[in-house]
Amino acid sequence: MNVETITEVPTSVALFIGWSGQGPIGEAILVQSFDAFQIRIGGIDSRSYLGYAVSQFFTNGGQQAYVVRLSDSATAKTAQTAAADGTLNLQASNPGAWGNSLSVSVKVLTANPARFNLTVQQAGAVVESFQNLSITLGDPQYVVSVIDSQSQYVRFLNPANPAMPSATSAPVQLIGGSDGTVLHPGDGNFEAALNASAALKHIGNFNLLCVPGETDVASIAALEDFCFEKRALLIIDSPASATTRGLATNGPLGTQNGTLKPLTSQHPENAAYYFPWVNAPDPLANNTSKLFPPCGFVAGIYASTDASRGVWKAPAGIGATLNGLTGLQYPLTDAENALLDAKAVNTLRHFQTYGNVVWGARTQQGSDQAISQWKYVPVRRLALFLESSLYQGTQWVVFEPNNETLWAQIRLSVTAFLQNLFRKGAFQGATAQQAYFVKCDAENNPQASVDLGIVNITVGFAPLTPAEFVVIQIQQLAGTTSTSKNPH
Repeated sequence: MNVETITEVPTSVALFIGWSGQGPIGEAILVQSFDAFQIRIGGIDSRSYLGYAVSQFFTNGGQQAYVVRLSDSATAKTAQTAAADGTLNLQASNPGAWGNSLSVSVKVLTANPARFNLTVQQAGAVVESFQNLSITLGDPQYVVSVIDSQSQYVRFLNPANPAMPSATSAPVQLIGGSDGTVLHPGDGNFEAALNASAALKHIGNFNLLCVPGETDVASIAALEDFCFEKRALLIIDSPASATTRGLATNGPLGTQNGTLKPLTSQHPENAAYYFPWVNAPDPLANNTSKLFPPCGFVAGIYASTDASRGVWKAPAGIGATLNGLTGLQYPLTDAENALLDAKAVNTLRHFQTYGNVVWGARTQQGSDQAISQWKYVPVRRLALFLESSLYQGTQWVVFEPNNETLWAQIRLSVTAFLQNLFRKGAFQGATAQQAYFVKCDAENNPQASVDLGIVNITVGFAPLTPAEFVVIQIQQLAGTTSTSKNPH
């Protein structure tokens, strides 16, 4: 009997959303280093927390991030060539004043006057160079195709029938770009752009969501719903104005119309709340210390913990040392931390021996009063990881007859996957029977489900934190050409 291999999905791909003066609008851009972020999105900008948070993510162990640029498209403008040099009418690849620092020059090849080179400069430094270009449609080096598909900085304003440039041109400046209205979390325009972002509907697999500085109660609730649908976890920043006493009394707080208000939502199990803010050097202000929301730092700790220990390990403790900061907004005592912990407020703390660390790992459903199976971040994230891995890894059942043979194949495949995780230390228990179970048989697949083409897979696991078995349900359609959505 064939055993289909189930592959572990990534666990620490972050999604950052915020305003930026540069970068594509309406799409999620994958960056795998801060250098890549600087090229695609423009780096840090003192007017927004976005660039700082992405930098803090990579500094603390992050490896992959999607970035969605929010912009006021009604007022942002794209820089264009001041003079077309008779032929190549170009514009910056996306709106913003950043494009005003671009210039383009061309040089016709002496050896072949039908071809030319094109160089793009930013603030006088060469950032791109394209060789042996042609204006002949169908040529592999057709200038419109090359520039519009490969350039990170410019594209054709009018790609129809480009004419051959003459000899050598002096750099042609792009002008007219403007950033438009700067959007800040809490502003109506920011929240509207966030809710309207088409990029969120088409984003690929991600696991962590950060909207740096976002504390609006309604938006956080919507983001938690979004994370529930995507099997991801929202890392929530406490408001900069939140205090130890206020959080210890009321639990996690957001803002509404400028005032603090308790957070409420449908899916608090898919979010974790962090306090206080972080003091870190600002490279744009001679490295003077400035307060930043914690989400970028924390997301990096999640990623580094996943890489070194696994998603089942809490991203907190003496090993969860924060990098790139000078201190914390508030020092916390053990007594204060205990009060906050009981309210599901995860803290950042300073210890003389260990430095600045993340010192809490509860979900928004993790207060002592809630008594939830999703009390702890690693338990919830492990369940989300299992759901995603098993759901994606059992897509093959779509084309198989829904019968005992299929159920046996599923049991073998899922058991092999869970046994591998058991060997890595993902579950409690001295034996596999104590650590997990898999059920896919006639009992949980009655004839009524079979007639609908549905195959039900029930998986239970014993998490490392003090808890009973956690049970998740995976559902696929068998013997059809489409799959159902996992109901979590």
